[in-house]
Amino acid sequence: MTSRRITALGAAFALTALLGPGAALAAAAPAAAPVVTAAAPPAAAQIPVFTDGHGLTLVPGDTQVHGPTDFTLTVTTPQVSGKHRIRILLPAAYDADPGRRWPVTYFLHGGSGNVDDVAAAPALHSNSMITVVPDGGLKGWYADWVMQNTAEGAANWQTFHLSQVVPFIDANLRTRTDRAHRAVVGLSMGGFGALHYAQARPDLFGHVAALSGGIDFGMWQVRAAVLATELNATGAWCASTTSGSAGSGRCTGFGPVVDSDAIFGSPYPVFGADRVWNAVDPAAPANLARLSGTGITLYTGNNDLIDVHTAAASQTVKGRLDRLGIPSRLVDYGNGASLSPSCDGGHNYGCWGPAFADYVPRLEAAFAAAG
Repeated sequence: MTSRRITALGAAFALTALLGPGAALAAAAPAAAPVVTAAAPPAAAQIPVFTDGHGLTLVPGDTQVHGPTDFTLTVTTPQVSGKHRIRILLPAAYDADPGRRWPVTYFLHGGSGNVDDVAAAPALHSNSMITVVPDGGLKGWYADWVMQNTAEGAANWQTFHLSQVVPFIDANLRTRTDRAHRAVVGLSMGGFGALHYAQARPDLFGHVAALSGGIDFGMWQVRAAVLATELNATGAWCASTTSGSAGSGRCTGFGPVVDSDAIFGSPYPVFGADRVWNAVDPAAPANLARLSGTGITLYTGNNDLIDVHTAAASQTVKGRLDRLGIPSRLVDYGNGASLSPSCDGGHNYGCWGPAFADYVPRLEAAFAAAG
C-alpha cells in the first residue's frame, strides 16, 4: 500500500472516528413511513407509458407501483453499470388534466441512500409539480468518475442524470422544459450534486436547493467525507438515508471499496493534483458566478458533528454569493427549535422533512410566477 493510500485511508477513518459510528442514526427519519411496493399495480393505478430513449433502456417487468401517482421505473445505461431506479411522483391531476404541462423538480438523495428516501420528505409529492428521484448510487457523488475501472464499473453519474434522465423525462411526461420551471434539490451528498448540477447546466435549472450539503470542497472535512465513502468507512454520514436495513435507517455502507482517487482524483493540493476537486467545487467563486439568475436556497443545522461542517460550508457559499451580488436564501436552523419539533439540528430527515415543507411552497410560488 502506497503512503498516499495510507494517508487517504487515515483521513477517512479519522473522519469516521470524529463522527462516531451511528452518531446521528437515532434521529434519522423519526417519522418516516415505510415504503410499500407491489409486484403488480393496484387495480385503480394507471401510470403513464414510457418508451426507451436518450440512452436509457427500460427493464421489462421491473416497475414498482406505490400508488396511482407514485411509481418507480428501472433502467439500464452504458454510462453507469447495473440497473438503476427512477422514482416519479406525479401531481394528483396529472391524468385528469391532459392538456396541462407541469414543472419538474429533481431530488438527489444522500450517500448510502436510494430513491425511496423521498418518502421521508412528503412535501416533495406536490400537486403543483412532478418530482423525479433518480438513483445516485451509494457513493456516486453526482460526478463522472475519474476512474472507470474500479469495482463499481462505469460510473458516469453526471452524464446519466443530465444528458439522459432529464431528456428521457421530458420525452415521456408532460413537462415544462424551460429552466424557470425546472429545479434540482438535494441533501448531504445530494446537496453537493444539486449545487454542482445547477452550476454545470444553468440552462436546465432555474432553481436549486442544497440541504446540509457537502458544498465546499475547500474544507478538508468534506474531502475526507468523500474519501470515507470511497473506502466504505461507514459513520454518521450514513444518517442521510432512510433505507438501510428493512427501512430502519441503519447505514448499509457505501458499497465496494474503490481507489481513494476514483471519483475526483487526488484530494491533495500538491502541484495541482487536486485540480478536479477545484474544478467542481460548488463554493468556488467562478462556479457560483454561473448561478446568476438562479433561485438559490441553502438549509442547514449546526447541532451535530456533521452539520457543524455543513453550516460552515453553507455560510461560505452564502458569503461568496453576497459578494458576487447574487441573491440567495440561507436558513441555518441551529438546534432545530425554530424549524420543527422533530428537528434536533442534526444530519437527518427529522430536519430535512420540515425543511422541504418550508421550501416546496416557495418553489411552487416561483414556478407559478414564471407563468
